[in-house]
Amino acid sequence: MKGWLITLEGPEGAGKSTQIRRLHEYLESQGIPCMCTREPGGTAVGDRIREILLAPELTEMTLKAEVLLYAASRAQLVEEVIRPALASGKLVLCDRFVDSSIVYQGLGPEDGNRQEVEEINQVALGGLQADRTYLLDLSVEDGDRRLAARGYVDRMEAKGKQFHERVRQGFLALARENHQRIRVIDASQDEDVVFAALCEEVMDLIGKN
Repeated sequence: MKGWLITLEGPEGAGKSTQIRRLHEYLESQGIPCMCTREPGGTAVGDRIREILLAPELTEMTLKAEVLLYAASRAQLVEEVIRPALASGKLVLCDRFVDSSIVYQGLGPEDGNRQEVEEINQVALGGLQADRTYLLDLSVEDGDRRLAARGYVDRMEAKGKQFHERVRQGFLALARENHQRIRVIDASQDEDVVFAALCEEVMDLIGKN
């Protein structure tokens, strides 16, 4: 089996982490060699960077520093985890990837620079691209309700409603630009309905249906 890189993206509260965990368990039950990772993080280096990036008290972090920290975590993950897994024939599921940087740092902020974010991440990725991306789309209002129920908000989640609306629209714009790679799934549906759609999509992609 060839290696596959499948990423899940979406605005805050869309349920990516839950769905990627369930998808990982399902694929393993089908005998498909796979692994699950996340951004930022996924490595010892990346987890340290994650602590910095999501710390609610670090409100003075500049946008450029944020872009570079995410790219550093990504570069480590790609070289230490993703490339070796793909080379061994595994299917890699990644909770967020470069599309999140393009949207959260390039399109979401009023002073964001998409071109600069993309150029920095070209270095971090070294030519690697996801085979398929599933965008779990959810309104800002629904996302806020889910986050409130969880009871904890990190530095990125705490940014204002206008920022998160630009994030959502940024993801949808990327999906239109990259319609062959990015599939949009309505994350406002019941969790089991979203999961069933993901399973069907992934099995079709890897030729198991």
